[in-house]
Amino acid sequence: MPVIRRSRRSWTGWGFMAPFMIVFLFVLLAPVLYSVYLSVYDTKLIGGTQFVGMDNYIRVMNDPQFWDGVVRILKFFAIQVPIMIFLALGAALAIDSARLRASGFFRIIIFMPYAVPAVVATLMWGFIFGDRFGLVANLNDFLNASIPSPLTSSLILLAIANIQVWTFTGYNMLIFYSTLRTIPEELYEAADLDGANQWWVIRSIKLPALRGSMVIALVFSVIGSFQLFNEPNVLKGLAPNSISSFFTPNMYAYNLSFSGQQYNYSATVALVMGVLTMIVAYSVQHFGTRKDER
Repeated sequence: MPVIRRSRRSWTGWGFMAPFMIVFLFVLLAPVLYSVYLSVYDTKLIGGTQFVGMDNYIRVMNDPQFWDGVVRILKFFAIQVPIMIFLALGAALAIDSARLRASGFFRIIIFMPYAVPAVVATLMWGFIFGDRFGLVANLNDFLNASIPSPLTSSLILLAIANIQVWTFTGYNMLIFYSTLRTIPEELYEAADLDGANQWWVIRSIKLPALRGSMVIALVFSVIGSFQLFNEPNVLKGLAPNSISSFFTPNMYAYNLSFSGQQYNYSATVALVMGVLTMIVAYSVQHFGTRKDER
């Protein structure tokens, strides 16, 4: 009898896991395995499909367009993420300080851009940045000036970073604020008895408590930056001379597949980019966790 009960309990656990496992297999694992299958073949108009082994991977390693997109993504990450984290951290600390009136209103206002779809947000900012229409054009007409458009090739990366900062600052602010609300009140009371000022409380209590949340925000930011696609793909219609088909690795893989009909090489580019993303994200998590343990 105990054996039967133990067996039923084990099958009950698998039953609860079944919906997730089905979604995991068909939405994540199956596409990855199919991409691996595509990456070791090459389909040509003349000759059909042939097994090429690691040739596609060697081609990616020597592809200047792919690595140009990777370098651009790293620059984007270095520009956008520190600004976004700093603004999100400042907003969370300000709302948690209890000195900001109508903190609930500001929390909603800062978070609200995250609810705007990425395509809508990109179109909105794209028309604001245009020098023939929108805010920049109106300022040029009003001031009789020649303010450069952020959609030029030299500024387009900053324009995309601006859109991402506007969109995701509120999301990260909510992560930080939720962590601050878990800090025990006893720590604040002890700091108040010791005569600590607000800067000491932030430096010695709040920032150490936020370390784990900051690691999570950085990992999410790495994944989001390396997956950059919507913003440049939408802005390409407004700034065709500033954004190439290989502006980001994801755009490169997309255009190889749907415009160039190179499905096998596109799958290889996507897999290599996925591995690079995992390596960088794991490195950030490992470094942040190790520092936290110390």
